[in-house]
Amino acid sequence: MVLVAGIDSSTQSCKVVIRDAHTGELVREGRAGHPEGTEVHPDHWWTALLKAAADAGGLDDVAAISVGGQQHGMVCLDADGTVVRPALLWNDTRSAGAAAELIAQAGGGDPAVGAAYWARATGTVPVASLTVTKLRWLAENEPENAAQVAAVCLPHDWLTWRLAGHGPGSGREGLAALATDRSDASGTGYYSTAEDRYLPDVLSAALGHLPVLPRVLGPLEAAGRTPAGALLGAGAGDNAAAALGAGAGLGDVVMSLGTSGTVFAVSASPAADASGLVAGFADADGHYLPLVCTLNATRVFDATAALLGVDLAEFNRLALSAEPGAGGLTLVPYFDGERTPNLPDATGSLHGITRANYTAANLARAAVEGVVCSLADGLAALQEQGVSAQRILLVGGGAQSAAVQDVAARLLGNGITVPQPGEYVADGAARQAAAALTGHFPTWAAGAVDLPEKKDDGAVLARYRRFASLSA
Repeated sequence: MVLVAGIDSSTQSCKVVIRDAHTGELVREGRAGHPEGTEVHPDHWWTALLKAAADAGGLDDVAAISVGGQQHGMVCLDADGTVVRPALLWNDTRSAGAAAELIAQAGGGDPAVGAAYWARATGTVPVASLTVTKLRWLAENEPENAAQVAAVCLPHDWLTWRLAGHGPGSGREGLAALATDRSDASGTGYYSTAEDRYLPDVLSAALGHLPVLPRVLGPLEAAGRTPAGALLGAGAGDNAAAALGAGAGLGDVVMSLGTSGTVFAVSASPAADASGLVAGFADADGHYLPLVCTLNATRVFDATAALLGVDLAEFNRLALSAEPGAGGLTLVPYFDGERTPNLPDATGSLHGITRANYTAANLARAAVEGVVCSLADGLAALQEQGVSAQRILLVGGGAQSAAVQDVAARLLGNGITVPQPGEYVADGAARQAAAALTGHFPTWAAGAVDLPEKKDDGAVLARYRRFASLSA
């Protein structure tokens, strides 16, 4: 049996799965937590990876390893290879002002012209999540730290680099060994997805100088080897890895409900949306991954369940017990600000309250409908970019909720498939590790169940869009 390891270093934890490279059979797995916050020192990710690997029985017998990681996180290294400051994560919104500056500057003061430039140049209009905005924030607010930055990489790049035996003390030679892939590079804001190349002028304008950047690997290329000899795959951003793990192909849309919500499609052509709703990313197997991301998904369910004083199982039972439409209650779920639409300072809101509809069941239902409606808007934005949604794959922890499945089947208007529960990002990374070994992606991926279609009159989504527009 030839074993491969897939690693998912997410916002909340690190997961390691070890699978048979040929059959995909799960042999063992492990997990370790990450600290909370939107600013985390990368050493915590490395410690968690080591703990998760040990929990999975170690990596000594695996032939190849690949890492899927949270996108956009700003990891800055000095000339010695030491982390300059804690990484700003994708969900850190302090660089929202920097994003607006970058757009305005590119347009000579006209945001619309600037947005069109960024969409054309990189495929993505800057928002606070992107790495380039965080580097601009660093240059403006911590100039001494900015001056020390000799290399910039992303969470999965840095972990792959550490697995290869590099770290503090590696020096310039070590920095030259940094590697990434198209999917993660395309989320930085200084990489052209359509042209598959970095944009050095964009980066140097944001940071004030041009640091070392990871070389960009193709889907089947290796980043090196571990000191023990295991091959290191190129790795991927978490959404691209999840697409691999869920078995998504051309014509498929993946809708993921986790800490954040994402809607992305495997596409044959790159996207360039000047409105900023769709990020024009690349995927992990040579295609493109136009993506819409929201900051608010399952944590809205957690917060509502806590308010009602129930656990998630009872929350879902309550949501299912209410009539579709929640008696007229509409929840706009911008609890933590929002990325899509780009409203970093927005808050959530509840509309349509009457004495008759203000019940625990309706509030639970409104929370689920609000999150699904937010993702439905993401799907509509993808379709406006020419994406053909032949099938929707509903994944993530929230996808296993019967209430979410019921609401999605009523509101999304497409055939919906729910892959079996699994660690899609880690599984996708494992598939990529197997591909690095064999030269082709294996056929194994998560099994799935199709949901029966349910009818909806569209009133819920129309009402949601009306109230959501008030937050703009």
